[in-house]
Amino acid sequence: MNIIYEDREMKGERLELTDKEGIYFLGPNLTLRQCSLVLRVPARWLHILPTRFIDCSIQVKQELKNHDWSRAFLKGCQFTGRMTGCDFGHRLPHMPGRENGGIEDCDFTKARLQGCRFHGCDMRTIRLPPWPCFTILDPIGRSQELNNVKWPELFGGVIVENLHTQPPSTVAVSYHAPTVAERYGTTPEELKVVLEKFDCVVY
Repeated sequence: MNIIYEDREMKGERLELTDKEGIYFLGPNLTLRQCSLVLRVPARWLHILPTRFIDCSIQVKQELKNHDWSRAFLKGCQFTGRMTGCDFGHRLPHMPGRENGGIEDCDFTKARLQGCRFHGCDMRTIRLPPWPCFTILDPIGRSQELNNVKWPELFGGVIVENLHTQPPSTVAVSYHAPTVAERYGTTPEELKVVLEKFDCVVY
C-alpha cells in the first residue's frame, strides 16, 4: 500500500510513518513546517522526493540505514534516533529532483550517526552529536594529514586511508566510536587518543 504526501504545505502536524505494510512517499512539492515526523520503517519503504522540512522534529524510532536525504531541503530541524550510512545535503545536484536539496541550521546532538555524510553545506550551522560519536570535517582535504599518523588496528587502513575516495561534495562524515571500534578491533578510548590530535575532528 502506497501512502503519499505531495503537492501541499502542512504546518504543526504529526506524521507517524509506522505502518509495516505501507510504502511512504514524501513529495514531490511537499513542505512541512513545525511538524513532528515519526519514522519506524526501513529505508526501502521510505521515499523522500523533493520536500522542504522547516523547523521540524524528525524522530527515528527504528534504525534508519543507508537512506539518502539529499533530495530534501532541511532547515532548523532536530533529529533524534539512530542513523547509519545516511546522506544529507546538496549531493548530485545535476540529477533531476536533487537541485534544491540541502541542509542548514539542523541539530543532531540527540542522534547517533554512524558512517553518515554531509554534502555541500556549511557545517558551522550544523550541531553534531557528541562523543561517543565523532565527525571528521573536510575529510577529502584533510585526508593526507589524517593519514600521517598511526591509527589503531584496522580503522586507519579501512576508514582513514579511503577518505579521499568520498564523493567530491562530501564536507563531513560522522561515526559512532563504539561501533567502529568493535568492527575494526580497537576501543573507543584508543581511537580518541588519536582523534584528539586533529582540529578537523568534532566530538
